[in-house]
Amino acid sequence: MKVRMTEPLLDLTVIIPSYNTRDLLRNCLDSIYRHTDGITFEIICVDGNSPDGSADMVARRFPDVILIRNTMNESYAKSANQGIRRSRGRYVCLLDSDTLMIQNALEPLVRFMDEHPEAAVCGPKLLNPDGSVQHHIRSFASLGVFFLQTLNWHRLFPKSRLMNRYYNTNFDYSKAQPVESIGTSAYLIRRSTWETIGLLDERFRWAMPDLAYNYTLNRKGYKLFYTPCAAVIHFGGKTASQDVLRALREQCQGLIDFSDAYDYFGKSWLTKAIVRFGVRARYYTKVLGYYLSSDKRVIKGPGAPKKEIAAQAALLLEPGARGAKGKGLEEATCASFSQSRADAKSVRSQ
Repeated sequence: MKVRMTEPLLDLTVIIPSYNTRDLLRNCLDSIYRHTDGITFEIICVDGNSPDGSADMVARRFPDVILIRNTMNESYAKSANQGIRRSRGRYVCLLDSDTLMIQNALEPLVRFMDEHPEAAVCGPKLLNPDGSVQHHIRSFASLGVFFLQTLNWHRLFPKSRLMNRYYNTNFDYSKAQPVESIGTSAYLIRRSTWETIGLLDERFRWAMPDLAYNYTLNRKGYKLFYTPCAAVIHFGGKTASQDVLRALREQCQGLIDFSDAYDYFGKSWLTKAIVRFGVRARYYTKVLGYYLSSDKRVIKGPGAPKKEIAAQAALLLEPGARGAKGKGLEEATCASFSQSRADAKSVRSQ
């Protein structure tokens, strides 16, 4: 379905769906205003009735932000689409509230899209809080790869070529290049893209909208790009990890719905039945792992920060922690980045 908006007046609209991440959101917004230069932009924050006072904080501290207060915690896709419909930019940037700008990242991304009219979307380099590269490039999975995922093959055999091709563990993050799928933690979309093919699929809450949108773009012949022209720190999974068991249930159902609606692994009823069984088996394995493991995060596979890095970031983000607010957090994170930059390596399978 084609979606027509008002005529764009700005270079960029930054859209931040947020739920119960007040301190992270404050730091994210503060870093955007501190670093962004060379473009005209607006910020739309879509709050899901956060009980921690996120919306009131935005209204009080950032009066220029367009604040949408929902009466309930809508899905990620619905919240993002609300922002897109209100946007006035030539591009929109979907941005997670647990990201942090440490440089003027948005202007180079706009410039990249201007210089590459063939690009429907692009995404920057994502960094862990210690400065290592956060793997967020994926290839689309075959049924065989899905079966191996169900068996946690990437953990049993971290050097598996088949799984490494899916997780793109050998991806060159120093080079701009087309990709099949890229995470939406920081995700620039051209206005003509969503006006032509539509918005994010609102049937999914949080686990599948990015994959569904990337898959749709690929099927319709659009190009997605990764570009290292900008880097953004991503703390990772802070909203989903607030209620891990619920997030795992939604992840399970989202993948089943995605397989059924998009014929991702195949069209036959038998293939879809096998997928449903495999997804549920993997779900129960993850639930068991939640109770048995000390690592309670939802996202902790290849590409996610190591457990130790995530723990350090959590301590840094605790209310009252030294450097936990505004510029202090940014400086503390940059210090961590500088300290580990010499020997920082890409995060791989745990």
